[in-house]
Parts: sequence; structure tokens; C-alpha cells
Amino acid sequence: MPLSAADEIVDPAYSGTSGVGAFNTVQIEHAEAIVAGAETAGLPVILQISENTARYHGSLAPIGLASLALARGANVPVAVHLDHAVSADLVREAVELGFHSVMFDASKLPYDENVATTREITEYCHRANVWVEAELGEVGGKDGAHAPGVRTDPDEAVAFVEATAVDALAVAVGSSHAMLTRDAVLDFELITRLRTAVGVPLVLHGSSGVDDADLARAVTSGMTKVNVSTHLNKTCTRTVRRCLDAHPDTADPRKYLGPARAAVADEVARLLRLLAHN
Repeated sequence: MPLSAADEIVDPAYSGTSGVGAFNTVQIEHAEAIVAGAETAGLPVILQISENTARYHGSLAPIGLASLALARGANVPVAVHLDHAVSADLVREAVELGFHSVMFDASKLPYDENVATTREITEYCHRANVWVEAELGEVGGKDGAHAPGVRTDPDEAVAFVEATAVDALAVAVGSSHAMLTRDAVLDFELITRLRTAVGVPLVLHGSSGVDDADLARAVTSGMTKVNVSTHLNKTCTRTVRRCLDAHPDTADPRKYLGPARAAVADEVARLLRLLAHN
């Protein structure tokens, strides 16, 4: 079976112990910025669309098809990824639309149900040559693998990957989703243990809460795919606010969304270089 676009991006990084940036889009300006930033850096990128974003747009197709078009037109490799899908129907829709990879999140289910459901999704996606990421969470944990204080057990992670045949695993090592400050404390020793034990690339969620030095150290310790969302949203919103504060009578959205898109592109390029040059 030929490699998917996600395989072609993630596998070389995994083999060479460098990192790949995976950035979430909320609107088309985000997607354009992610691709532009990758082109500026001359590095591959993963463009992610979450189930929440699909819900915001009313369905997956509008933002998904636009992102796929941007990926096809890019001069660097771009994989379009469904992020944090809890709906099997949404996974199937993403595959039918042509997404290159999906992250199926059954981490809130009891372990045995998580394994069985994730295995079904993996088998379906692999038949379509779609790469699969999963999450191993805390049994009964409100916030899954990224609840405060939760840590992934290496032995359980090995068993989970073997049982589900997933291509990558999101692990809990100290980060948390939607952090507005970059002061998360990562367990680098655990990252190294997981890297040694688990035979697939590791994924760091909640990377917006991790500062630059620790992002770089996370990659050298064993992380491969690094997910960033809130940090880019902050960059976008800060730029929009600055533009509107300076020009309060502005009515044309392009006057503030354009500068916001450029600022996000610059930050994507910077983070891609940071993750790749370890």
C-alpha cells in the first residue's frame, strides 16, 4: 500500500527524531496562513480540522474541501487531518472527502471499549490508505488523557498500540488543551520512556501551553507530532484587536483578517523551524 500524505510527513521526522508541526484551522484564513507559513519555512505541515470546527461551520465539507484545495496547491507537503473526532460518522465523512489522516478520540471510554472502537476505525481507515492517530486516556477521566495530572503508562500504551494498530499515539505527559499561558511542565523522562517502548510516533496535544525551549526539548526527548491551536488563535485575535483599536471605523473584514493571517503565517513558520531543527 502506498504511503499516505501523513505518513510521508511524519515518518521521516520519526526516523530522524525531528518534530512536525500540526496546526488547527478555524476559518479559511487560518488554513491559508498555515500553508503560507509552511511554504515560507520550506517545511511540511499538518493542517488540522477538529470536530468542534466542523460543528462551527455546520458540516465538515466547507472547511475540509477548502483545506484540501490549499494542500493540493502548496509547494510543500501538506496533510489535512481530522482532529479529535469522537464521531465515527465524521471519520467516515473525512475519509470520503479525501482527508489524509484522522485522530479518533475514544479516550473517555473504558479501556476495552476504547480499544475495540479504535480498532474498527483503524481497519476502516487503513482500507482507504488513511493514517490514524488515537488517544489513550484515563478511564473515566473527564478530560481524557489531558486531564490535570494524568500520565500515560508505557506498558498500557504498548498494549493499546498493538491491539488497535494505530499509526500514532497521543500521550499525556503534562500538557493540557486550551492553555492561555505557556507554563506547562512536561515529564521529559516519561516522554523518553514512551518513545523507547511504543513503536509508533508520539503526539503532543496541548502544545500551546508549552514554551519554546520545552517544545524543542520535547522533540529531542521523543515527541514527533506537535499540535498547536490556542497559541495561533491568540496570535490571530491579538492582531485583529490591534488593527481595530488603531482603526475603529474599519468595516471591511479584509483590513483586519489579512494582517491576522500574515501574523499567524509568521508564527507557523517560526514554530516549524523550531520543531524541525533539533
